Amino acid sequence: MEIAELYKIFLNHPVISTDTRKVSKGCLFFALKGENFDANTFAEQAIIEGAAYAIIDNVNFKKTEKYILVDDVLETLQRLSNYHRKQFTIPFIGITGSNGKTTSKELINAVLSEKYKTNATQGNLNNHIGVPLTILSIPKDCEIAIIEMGANHIGEIEQLCEISEPTFGIITNIGTAHIEGFGSREGVIKAKSELYHFIKENNGKLFLNEDDDLLTKLAKDIPSIKYSRLEINNISSNPFLSFEWKNLKIETQLYGEYNIPNILAAIKIGEYFNVEITAIKAALEHYVSTNNRSQIVKLPNHTLYLDAYNANPTSMNAAIDSFSKLVDTKKLLILGDMLELGHVSQEEHQKVADKINQLKLNALLVGNEFQQIKNNYELKSVKNTDEAIAWLENNLNTFNSILIKGSRGIRLEKISEYIQKKGV
Repeated sequence: MEIAELYKIFLNHPVISTDTRKVSKGCLFFALKGENFDANTFAEQAIIEGAAYAIIDNVNFKKTEKYILVDDVLETLQRLSNYHRKQFTIPFIGITGSNGKTTSKELINAVLSEKYKTNATQGNLNNHIGVPLTILSIPKDCEIAIIEMGANHIGEIEQLCEISEPTFGIITNIGTAHIEGFGSREGVIKAKSELYHFIKENNGKLFLNEDDDLLTKLAKDIPSIKYSRLEINNISSNPFLSFEWKNLKIETQLYGEYNIPNILAAIKIGEYFNVEITAIKAALEHYVSTNNRSQIVKLPNHTLYLDAYNANPTSMNAAIDSFSKLVDTKKLLILGDMLELGHVSQEEHQKVADKINQLKLNALLVGNEFQQIKNNYELKSVKNTDEAIAWLENNLNTFNSILIKGSRGIRLEKISEYIQKKGV
């Protein structure tokens, strides 16, 4: 079936599902393949559950006209989303980076939605499946689209750009996230800068943090709208970030000075699209982070600083620095392993331990990577979250401010849930 023909079907059935557990009546079910499953085998179940059509790529599962046979389901999903993208002439803002892209996306969306009908990536649906699903969710009355793009291999951002065709681009920063997949820091730089290359080749514009020397160098000769920390002053973060901008005092509900570039990006993009400064202030002040990202949870005897969705050396060091600046509090770091660091893993975990010792902070380190460090500092190190919770049973009440940060694979949310139940 030609994409144009499939698109006509999509317009009549605009809800997409890739999971039979989430099939709704009249939706299109795309039978994607994964490492451990082939959704062609679930196509019949999707039809039974109410899907209008099932898009499959195995002729053995085609039973009626409700089964649409294609060469490759994933490629068809991507091509369909690009066809939908081409129906719009509105601004498309593409966001990537090693750290902060989801928070930046949420802040930018909060600011722009003060004036415009926006559509932004839900959660972190930022990969080769999530980006097409995001694009296909864009309604015809959308005025600005905000697309988050993630990657752990070279070439992925390029592919996502070809699907989403951003007219504006922003890279939050380039650190050492997913270095295992990229092979080296140079690989990370090459992969993330694929967004810049697309913007340049297609006569788009960048939003550029000119405080970042690397990004500034990579953006040379590309039209850029620049922003800088120099645009704000009187910065405070104990614990919530506040600052002055254009004679306005802005008091956010975000923790950590590492969020300043994310906030600056939202401000500059809001200004560029003519959002009133009072509306920008309101959006920034009303935004509340969720899903363990720069989130603060206040309990009767403890304050939790949750940043346990992901971790890499750049974001870990930034979080530790911000946490160390809290005053008048008994502090504990609960840090989980930083995953996907490949050959630099042991070195980077050792650097974190050295930093903790230098700042004289109390810490509970969780995971096999932290178990491998040379621990001459009397830092408590455990293998998993169960051992961490056992240690907290006897030590939790010694502390009142607790930072929880680590890669999601370590499942530090179990520790957060334990403390919150204990603290109620």
